Amino acid sequence: MDRSTSQLWTKRGLYLFLAAVIMFLHLLPLNTQPDRWPFPDILIALTFAWVLRRPEYVPTLLVAVVMLMADLLLQRPPGLLAALVVLGAAYLRSAAPGMRDSGFAGEWSTVAVAITGVFALNRVILAILSVQQAALGPVVIQVVLTIAVYPLIVLLSQNGFGVRRASPTESGTLGARS
Repeated sequence: MDRSTSQLWTKRGLYLFLAAVIMFLHLLPLNTQPDRWPFPDILIALTFAWVLRRPEYVPTLLVAVVMLMADLLLQRPPGLLAALVVLGAAYLRSAAPGMRDSGFAGEWSTVAVAITGVFALNRVILAILSVQQAALGPVVIQVVLTIAVYPLIVLLSQNGFGVRRASPTESGTLGARS
């Protein structure tokens, strides 16, 4: 196994590990009082950041499995948010090559649209199916906080985990190998 294949599987394992840690921390009973502010969805921000930087590290099947596991563990309707995040990731995956020249502001606004779309579609579908859901206010705050935390996730991913955008020479090499 060559170095690039080993690194690919290491990063996929790291994503799986980070997702498990995020879910574990979300499930810990750290406070018995109800939350005043909803917590940002770090898992969605992490997934979208990695999809835009190195889509090969987070294949669609891995995103689907991780998000389905999050749905089950966090007692959300199974598969709905997972499917919406997979759709959002697919959109970002297709938009990633064109975003190399747009800078971080363009990337952040595109991710903001994707995050807002995921949460909005989730609410609309749950409303159509007459599923009881949280009030709109906390959901809007969660969307805003998730969008606001995205730059921190990108910074941590780049500097802490080495998940950087592929350079044009690397992307050409990856395309030739695939």
